[in-house]
Amino acid sequence: MAKKSIIQREIKRDKLVNQNIKQRKKIKMQMRKAASFEEQLNIQKKLQKLPRNSIAIRLRNRCWLTGRSRGYYRAFGLSRHVLREMAHECLLPGVKKSSW
Repeated sequence: MAKKSIIQREIKRDKLVNQNIKQRKKIKMQMRKAASFEEQLNIQKKLQKLPRNSIAIRLRNRCWLTGRSRGYYRAFGLSRHVLREMAHECLLPGVKKSSW
């Protein structure tokens, strides 16, 4: 299980991303429409004033049950450990353990 502080940090980042997504898009559109290089630099400074954690790339996929970030399966929202345990207990419909 991931540390609770790490999980809370991810929740905080998610909120920041959702708050600033429209503002970021607006600034980026201005940058594309900028006529001169100096104007682009001024617009870039506006973008840099926004918090770093408001960038969507900083978000990390985490297991909703344990908070583990590695071995994450998007289709289920679970880490590989939890996915395996739930598949063995027949808690995931349509998923069964393969053997050969």
